[in-house]
Amino acid sequence: MAFANITLEKHELIGTLTLNRPEKLNAMTPALIAEMGEALTAIEKDPEIKVLIVRGAGRAFCSGYDLTVGLDGGTAERYTLDDDQHSLQRYVEHWLRLRDLPKPVISMVHGYCLAGGTQLAISTDIIFVAENASIGFPSIPAGAGYVSAFWNWMVGPHRTKYMAFLPGSRISGKEAEAIGFATRAFPVEKLEEETYNYARRVSKVPAQKLRLEKLAINRAIDMQGFRTAVLTGAEFDAIFHFGPGNDEIRAVQKERGLRGAIQWYEQK
Repeated sequence: MAFANITLEKHELIGTLTLNRPEKLNAMTPALIAEMGEALTAIEKDPEIKVLIVRGAGRAFCSGYDLTVGLDGGTAERYTLDDDQHSLQRYVEHWLRLRDLPKPVISMVHGYCLAGGTQLAISTDIIFVAENASIGFPSIPAGAGYVSAFWNWMVGPHRTKYMAFLPGSRISGKEAEAIGFATRAFPVEKLEEETYNYARRVSKVPAQKLRLEKLAINRAIDMQGFRTAVLTGAEFDAIFHFGPGNDEIRAVQKERGLRGAIQWYEQK
């Protein structure tokens, strides 16, 4: 199966799905996410893939959504709040589909893992990170409740607020492990070896046990409200996009330019 924005390989019951836009730090476009959806359909049906590893090509795991394209792909002539909410919800449903894949999924995170890239990672079952990875929120506070709805379940409300309130907030892979975002952190030179060693051991376990273990754990979290909470994040984000807060951000960008706005928000 040939793709333009991702690659899918399999070897010894392990599949590797690689985000393949290294020149853009694997920023996600509608086309990339659509291809990922096609790949998930194939992976679910493929008995030769028992465990899936998701990784990024080049210097980063994923820098988030590619805002130069937009989540609607730039096709809407008149983009309304309802359009925005529906678009954002479709992406959350995509991450829920990844989370529901009846096979173990492991994120192998190196370099940058930001904004929407963290939604991707949180939607997998295991998050292995490089100790020197840079993990966090967008540099421009252009959304509200969308990414944080995922983080809340990993690190708790206080740490999520601490990160979400600060534009450009970042933690290292070591810190991500310490606060519960990451499952394990490894030296960057050991990350791939450790990830595939773990996957090979998991691939020896009966597929039915893996499916049922994952379903039981996910269902318990869903009963606590995970699925409802992350879907609701799309609603809060859309409201912000069409509200006065976003007007403030646009004014700062108009005055200072994108790079200048980032520096202004991040300065102490």
